[in-house]
Amino acid sequence: MYRHFFKRLLDLIITLIAFPFWLLMFIIFAPMIYLEDKGSIFYTAHRLGRNGENYKMYKFRSMKMNAPDIRNEDGSTYNSEDDPRLTMIGKFLRKTSLDETPQILNVIKGDMSLIGPRPDLPGAIFDYNDEAKKKLEVRPGITGYSQAFFRNSISQDEKFLNDAYYVSKLSFTFDLQILVKTIISVIKRKNIYIENVPSTTQKNNNN
Repeated sequence: MYRHFFKRLLDLIITLIAFPFWLLMFIIFAPMIYLEDKGSIFYTAHRLGRNGENYKMYKFRSMKMNAPDIRNEDGSTYNSEDDPRLTMIGKFLRKTSLDETPQILNVIKGDMSLIGPRPDLPGAIFDYNDEAKKKLEVRPGITGYSQAFFRNSISQDEKFLNDAYYVSKLSFTFDLQILVKTIISVIKRKNIYIENVPSTTQKNNNN
């Protein structure tokens, strides 16, 4: 009952309550993002949603316009505190995880949940094994099990396994634990960045 009804109901109640506060955040940060390099406020990218359907995910743009997509050897996103692609305001947004907050719009639209597996690029579906495909049974989340407990300290394959584990153990209690742990991790700013040497550079923007 929680998975199929109350989880979505809680998502809507919480996001609608939080929306005015996020709107105030938008009013503060949107001009700062735009004025730094006269670029777009939001970064949007297609991601894998529930049942493998693609949707457009929103983030505050934290990188310079047309920044190349640099990835680690396992295909995970390259994150570094001294990443030259980051704008000045982008460094702050990334460090505080505020760049992810526009996904509240995705939650309201029904593309995402507050808590769930983090969404992958559409092409990642070809890397999923049968176990990893379980993550597509639920809506992706703004935060999730891997992000709350491990953030960027584990490999992409481990994240896939953790996502499958989350789906198998999904409950209100588990979601509450993830939410509390996420808040603690963000406050402590633990494991935000990956310092691995990036292996490939692609032409797509990765903000």
